Amino acid sequence: MFPVDLPDALRAALLAPLVDHHCHGVRRDDLRRAQFELLITEAGTPAPPGTTHFDTPIGAAIRRWCAPVLDLEPHAAPAVYLARRHELGAGEVNRRLLRAAGVVAFLVDTGLEGPELLTAAELGRYGGAAADEIVRLEQIEQDVAEASTAAVDYMDSLVEELAARAARAVGLKSIIAYRHGLDFDPSRPTRGSVIAAANRRLSAPKERLTDPILLRHLLWAGVDAARDRGLPLQFHTGFGDPDLDLHRADPARMTGFIRALQPMSVPVVLLHCYPFHRQAAYLAGVFPHVYVDVGLALTHTAAGSAAVMDELLELAPFHKQLFSSDCYGVAETCLLGALYFRHGLARSLGTRIASGEWSVSDAVRIAHMIGSGNARRVYRL
Repeated sequence: MFPVDLPDALRAALLAPLVDHHCHGVRRDDLRRAQFELLITEAGTPAPPGTTHFDTPIGAAIRRWCAPVLDLEPHAAPAVYLARRHELGAGEVNRRLLRAAGVVAFLVDTGLEGPELLTAAELGRYGGAAADEIVRLEQIEQDVAEASTAAVDYMDSLVEELAARAARAVGLKSIIAYRHGLDFDPSRPTRGSVIAAANRRLSAPKERLTDPILLRHLLWAGVDAARDRGLPLQFHTGFGDPDLDLHRADPARMTGFIRALQPMSVPVVLLHCYPFHRQAAYLAGVFPHVYVDVGLALTHTAAGSAAVMDELLELAPFHKQLFSSDCYGVAETCLLGALYFRHGLARSLGTRIASGEWSVSDAVRIAHMIGSGNARRVYRL
């Protein structure tokens, strides 16, 4: 399985079950080709006429690594792969691919729930794993805004709903990178400014939240809930769909906020990070409460993902790195996230052992930390 020769002890450590600390549901229904292709790209649009999203790093990876799990030869043509997928049915495809990932626990961001997606519990059953919830702050705010009639009710209900949802979760998450950018004012907004902004918000509650004052209020309310429950707070950073401005998703832009949280001991988990993973590694290196992964980037860089993994290892403390697949839509993304994490870590650790930089026992310990141990500690699993 691995692209390099490894000591047996390290091979076993890399094959150990993973904790996927950030993922989403996958589709429960059979997909047409056009639907499938939209779920293997962040573009959100069909490929240009005469082309296909299979002609991407992730598309090639699906044909190489997912095809054998569905009883096909490696590098099966897209039409053959999709025909086999339809023949097996979505349930069997999901079961095979999720279990092949070797995940022991899924921490599921439920902010993208829909009847077409497996729930967190279902994802766990199909994958033969435990499953817990990561609560998305912006989804809670949306629910509260649509149910509130006055600004004070909105503020009180937001605190109450956050506390109730946090009590059932293992972590919270913000997508402020999408709604504003990470270059937000790190200070807690005043009560008067929040009331004025809430009154504006309640005039159009079904629209998604973009007001910078209310986004900051929501974030600080999330911090309070996370502190009270001892939960980490995740942030989307870096690579994502066209709905964000990439240059404003650099985690270094939220340094002031990270610094403000340090006395509160709320763990901050920076997700994905690419192409800012070196900035994220710096933040994890200098702030005791910051953790980092390169989740989504590994799946989408695929054959090139080893370089991304190696660059994160340049500076980020080993006890600060986590694994996530950011699986969403199709179970292929779960399998590929796990596979390229293991491949990239194998190359990096193998190189360090061969050069005499690390001992085998050090590499084994680090593989266990990043693959599952750090997540168990941070999320108190």
